[in-house]
Amino acid sequence: MKEITAAEVQRKLENGENIELIDVREDEEVEAGMIPQARHIRMNDIPEHLEQLDQGKETIFICRSGGRSANVCAYLEDKGYDVVNMTGGMLDYKGETKPKSAL
Repeated sequence: MKEITAAEVQRKLENGENIELIDVREDEEVEAGMIPQARHIRMNDIPEHLEQLDQGKETIFICRSGGRSANVCAYLEDKGYDVVNMTGGMLDYKGETKPKSAL
């Protein structure tokens, strides 16, 4: 499984790179703050939203600490998606965050 650190994600965003971010945390977790460029799809809802994911585009998955996003990545890799897990999750992310309701 491909991995990226929270610091590397932050650098990519600061450099204006067009990256696809999916936050798989629960609703109450993203209200505490999420990366503004990320889309929110709860982990358990991923199977119902496969049509919203571009199978050919590298997508970075995020959760609180990197465990749930790793599980999502393993599931999607088995289905042929190009996925990357953000290790350390939001606990390691030091960049700008906003509550989902503010996005």
